[in-house]
Parts: sequence; structure tokens; C-alpha cells
Amino acid sequence: MWDALFINAEIATMRAGGAPYGLISDGAVGVKGGAIAFVGPMRDLGADIGDVARNVHDVGGDLITPGLIDCHTHLVWAGERSGEFEVRLLGTSYEDIAAAGGGIMATVAATREASEEALFDAAMTRLQDFLAEGVTTIEIKSGYGLDIEPELKILRVARALEDEDNIRVRTTFLGAHALPPAFDDRDAYIDFVCNEMLPAAHDEGLVDAVDGFCETIGFSPDQIERVFEKAAALDLPVKLHAEQLSDQGGARLAANYGALSADHLEYLAAKDAAALAEAGTVAVLLPGAYYYLRETQKPPVAAMRKAGVNMAVATDCNPGTSPTTSVLLAMNMACTFFDLTAEEALAGVTRNAAKALGLDDCGVIDVGKRADLAIWDARRPAELVASVGQNPLLARLFGGALCP
Repeated sequence: MWDALFINAEIATMRAGGAPYGLISDGAVGVKGGAIAFVGPMRDLGADIGDVARNVHDVGGDLITPGLIDCHTHLVWAGERSGEFEVRLLGTSYEDIAAAGGGIMATVAATREASEEALFDAAMTRLQDFLAEGVTTIEIKSGYGLDIEPELKILRVARALEDEDNIRVRTTFLGAHALPPAFDDRDAYIDFVCNEMLPAAHDEGLVDAVDGFCETIGFSPDQIERVFEKAAALDLPVKLHAEQLSDQGGARLAANYGALSADHLEYLAAKDAAALAEAGTVAVLLPGAYYYLRETQKPPVAAMRKAGVNMAVATDCNPGTSPTTSVLLAMNMACTFFDLTAEEALAGVTRNAAKALGLDDCGVIDVGKRADLAIWDARRPAELVASVGQNPLLARLFGGALCP
């Protein structure tokens, strides 16, 4: 007997191929032992549904989707950077702010000073916004410590967030995020990242993937490749901040290493889309940063679509360039700014977001997958993408359990 059965639902399974959104009308979802035991039309259930489930929930035609997944956040930080927002409005560039000691380094200074408890409390407050929008899996990067103990502190907080609430957290080590003040040589710092920081985080079991910032104000492809080589030696998958502000060839590097994802990609050369597709590397689009920085260069979505690149969408939640905790808003922005379809946007925070994290047990509603689900006061999947500033979530299931 199933633990629960949800009936009379519009179900956006998000399975690839077939009907748009993998939609099943007048459908039902059965849950057993934290996994999906049945998904299909009501007519396939038989006559007496009371005989197949302990608890039957009639959702009255509401929409069920997979639990949403945010595959790119920097959720754990201290301090705030509203002053940078003010000076950008007056014409100062992101690069100029970073060169003057602001940007990432301002957050690094505040985060290093903060206790684990303070970081946890601040991150938990932000996390509640994600939970309230139906998120069941979230990625959290380090990168605001840039030294051994501060980086470990961030990653420990990320793990603690998972222990505290009904959320799945994937941690990403981002030691190669910026050059800290203690170093004046980028190669020497990359040596430190590879030989000391990353091994220390790995030894504590705090790392699910490894990332880097490949950019003129970050690190060169050759330097990032050294980080990737160390990750490979530790049997860790890689991701990459690539082509956000210029084309550094980071996407090609990511593809060469079979990266889980290449993220941002505003300056991706159209010819490199084929390399991402061939490698199975997901393109993670971050429209919040594009909007907040008032950029004008859009990622080449049409070229990626033509090449068959899987595209995910994420908030890039961070204190300086995308201070948003709304996945629903990110979906709308991806359509409005980057010309995604509504179906592509929803796939970007479900099926393709799971791929960007190397997960194959979530992101779609299918038998045997995790019963991470969201129930919405909506009849059509496009309603989740079309509105701005509204949250139609009715209920969230994590591992088959209804969350308070």
C-alpha cells in the first residue's frame, strides 16, 4: 500500500519528449517510502483508490510539479553591499568596484569575521524564501572565505542547513573565486587552493563539486585547469563560472573536463555551444546577475538551443550582483531577458537543474524518483513563469513528506 496518493491533479512531470511539460491532465501521483510509486491518469488507478493508499489527497485540479532546484547560489555570507548598488547607478562598473577593494573582497572580509552561528542564522533566513517557493534541492558555493578555515566554515554551514531543514544541499568548493589580500600572485594562490584548501575541505567530506571564476578579474583558463586537475585527482566533478564578462574560453575548458555545468555564458561564442552539448555540460543561465548589473550582452540562447545544450536557470543568490532568493522570478527573467520559452524555464529549475548538480533521482516526476514535489494554486505550468511577485505554492513534499 502506498503512503499517500494525490488525485485530480494537473501534473507537469517534466519528462523530456512527448507532451509539453510532460503534462498529464486529470492525473494522480502515488508515493511510497519517499519515492514516487505511481504517476499517470486517474483512469489507470482502478475503481477503489482507498485500497491503494493510506492517505488520499484530492488537489482539486491544482498543478503538481517536481520540487524546484536552484543549482547556483552563494547562499552563505555576511555583510551587505547596497553601497555598490548606489555607485553602479552612477556609472561605476563592476570591474572598477572590484579593483577598489569592493565586490567579492568586501564580502570576504565580513564573512571571515562572522561566526558560524551568525552565518548559519543569516543563511537560514534566506533559505526560508527558497523553501516557500517550492525548492527542495539547492546548491551552495563557498568562495567568500579564500583561506582554509573560512572556506571550511562556509561549507560546514551549508551542510548544517541540510541537517536543520527539509532541503537537500549540494556543496561546491569555490576557492578560486578571487585573489585574497594575502596574495599578490595568482599562480601562488592557485597552488594554495590546489595543495591546501581543496584537500582540507575534501578531507572533511564537505565538497560535492569544485568551481572556479574564469574571468579577467578572476583566474585564467590555465589557472583554472590546475584546479580541475586537482579535482579530478580527488574524484570530484567540476563546474565553472565562464564567459560572464568576456570570452576567456572557459566554456571550452569546462567541456574538455566534462564539467557538470558552465554558468553565466553571456559572452559564450556560438561555436562553443556544440562543445557543451557534446560534453553533456549544462548551461546555467543567471538572469538575476544580468539584470542587477544592467548588462546588455545576452547569452546565445538560440545557438545553444540549436546545438542541443541543456539549459538550467538559477538565482545566483549572492550579496553583490544578484541578491535575490526567488526562483520564480529567475524563471520569468530568463524568459523576458533571454528569450527562453516557459517550458524551457521550468525545465531549467527541474530536470536540467538536476543534471547541473549531477543528480539523476530528482527533477522529474517518474516512478522510482524521489518524491520531492510542489503543489501549486495553478492550472497551467506557464502560470508559474508568467507572473511576477506572486507565489502560488500550496504545499511542498520532501522525500514524500508534506512539509509544514
